[in-house]
Amino acid sequence: MRKKIIAGNWKMNCTPAQAEALCRKLLPLCEGAQADVVFCVPSVDIPAVTKVLAGSSIAVGAQNMYFEEKGAFTGEISADMLLELGVKYVIFGHSERREYFGETDEMVNRKVKKALSVGLLPIVCCGETLAQREAGIAVEWIRMQVKLALQGICAQDAEKITIAYEPIWAIGTGKTATAQQAQEICGAIRQVLSEIYDQEAAQTMRIQYGGSVNGKNAAELFAMPDIDGGLVGGASLKEEFAVIAHSE
Repeated sequence: MRKKIIAGNWKMNCTPAQAEALCRKLLPLCEGAQADVVFCVPSVDIPAVTKVLAGSSIAVGAQNMYFEEKGAFTGEISADMLLELGVKYVIFGHSERREYFGETDEMVNRKVKKALSVGLLPIVCCGETLAQREAGIAVEWIRMQVKLALQGICAQDAEKITIAYEPIWAIGTGKTATAQQAQEICGAIRQVLSEIYDQEAAQTMRIQYGGSVNGKNAAELFAMPDIDGGLVGGASLKEEFAVIAHSE
């Protein structure tokens, strides 16, 4: 049985001092959750957060990483830098990275491969716009994103990847896909994973839902057969995140 994974994406919020304070507030509330719990924090906050979370069951994640080992890439962060700071997970392909910073499917694929090569665990985002959903091409779009993200990655490595389905129209809008809508897409993702690899690998890999997840809708979403937790945005900065972390 797949263990659920609840990851908080703090986005560009919290100074190091604020991040430390938030961690100290959330840590005792999230401890004891049956799911894997991850705080994905801004890069400058990672040292403060890893210090507070040391020895706890909560893992630290980064929000981005470059695919080159080192070099003249001003402003970027390497896999080795994250590893040395104690990071375990990294988010790739979030719709905000794609829209605002031009991250492509090819870049996502290269970043995922680099992360896997050093032992970091990727959380790979995919999602459709409202226009794509209304045009009836949401499933086709998501299938393409997943295939491109996993291109050239073997089943053994793919099983270390979490796929995060985040409908773009539901991110930060207060609108949430119904549990049935989320299940439809997550089920389609599991189907394409079985086509890329096999049924065993597809059943092993974890698929999250993200998009205005909160303490009220989390349990219903996570009860769906192909939804293995959530990638949580705004609510990850509040005590409400602990309610989500304990949702079964």
